[in-house]
Amino acid sequence: MKFFPPTVFLLFVSLGLSAQEEVPQTQVYTLQNAVDYAFLNSNTIRNARVDILDAEQNVRERLSTGLPQINGSLDFLHYLKVPVLPLPEAFAQGDPNAPTSIAFQLKNSFTSGISIGSMLFDGSYFVGLRAARASRDYFNLQLEDAQRQVRTQVTRSYLPVLLLSTNLEIVDRNIDNLEKLLRETQAQYDAGFVEQLDVDRLRLSLNNLRSSRNDVEQQRENALRSLKFLLNFPEEEELRVADDLEQLELEVDAAALTADVPYQQRSEIRLLDQTIALQDLNIELQKAAFLPRLDASAAAQYQYQGNNLSDGFWAPTVVVGVSAVIPIYDFGGRSARLQRARLDKEKVVNQRDDVARGIALEVRNARGTFNTARQRMQVTKENLELAQSIYETTQIKYREGVGSSVETVQAEQQLYEAQANYLNALYDTLVAKEDLYLALGR
Repeated sequence: MKFFPPTVFLLFVSLGLSAQEEVPQTQVYTLQNAVDYAFLNSNTIRNARVDILDAEQNVRERLSTGLPQINGSLDFLHYLKVPVLPLPEAFAQGDPNAPTSIAFQLKNSFTSGISIGSMLFDGSYFVGLRAARASRDYFNLQLEDAQRQVRTQVTRSYLPVLLLSTNLEIVDRNIDNLEKLLRETQAQYDAGFVEQLDVDRLRLSLNNLRSSRNDVEQQRENALRSLKFLLNFPEEEELRVADDLEQLELEVDAAALTADVPYQQRSEIRLLDQTIALQDLNIELQKAAFLPRLDASAAAQYQYQGNNLSDGFWAPTVVVGVSAVIPIYDFGGRSARLQRARLDKEKVVNQRDDVARGIALEVRNARGTFNTARQRMQVTKENLELAQSIYETTQIKYREGVGSSVETVQAEQQLYEAQANYLNALYDTLVAKEDLYLALGR
């Protein structure tokens, strides 16, 4: 039997090496079960969720910079040699016993203090806080996009397993029918009604069919391993698929084929829109650099000094203050950063335009491909019914002695080819439907 399986199941997607989630007891998966499992175990989706958590912490970090900052301090110094300063000769006034130096520091110094600082005004702070919150929305959109991509990848890896499983069932039925025909032909040969050539032809077809079955079985195992890899499913665990290829929904609603292109359903467009919003915030941030910054501070400390730790003295200090930083001139640095921010936004706007045109082209192509695949599947289904009818008729004629073995073998080959064509057309239709929904952002 000639069968040319799609190459899509040969493509591996690097999403992880081993599943971390608990494997269900019953490991028979429908397509939706496989998608749900991938959503829990895909490292791509896990990383997207980590990015969301990181964005939450970024918002908290940015918010904290504008709130009062409180710090405490403790310092202790013990001078093994107290520093001294020389005294001028006039200080002695002719007294030979007068000191020639003086110390302004005692041996022990202990200082404790607390300081509070707070931003009163900084234009860049409020813009940065808005940008941090906007980045959180951006990463939420990235998670949605990652889930959509993983769902498509799982579907494209799941369908080949179904395709090859269905093909195995068909091959097994063909082998059973051919074995039955061979037994009947062998009986006719033993009775002297047919030639050895008729028996040999059937045996040759049966051997080829069994060899094809081994090939299909190996292809199915390869496709199943690829699906496990994509799902991050334990390699040593058994995985079985539950859907029937021919029972999957092939039709799409009329709006999917005729409605306007739903650009906003595509996560790429929403991501770029969010990127443009972030670029606007970046422009505002660069404008805020022209505004002054105002900070307030307060500090209190208590200092002890003495040659020992019992007879020294304590000196309290309390201070408050306000400081301002006023940008005056930086030789065009701030203006250049502002202009660069505007140019960055222009590039993203142009990128969005290209993506929108690409989506429109993708939708048109996907609609045409789906319509063609569906028509081809209908034709191959009719051809399969005709080939099945011809094969059954030639078998009846052969058993009744009015048909030749050559005619039977030809009908058999036509049936196998029709079966392969139908399976491939069915698979192409399912993939075309998935591509159409992907293009529409569903």
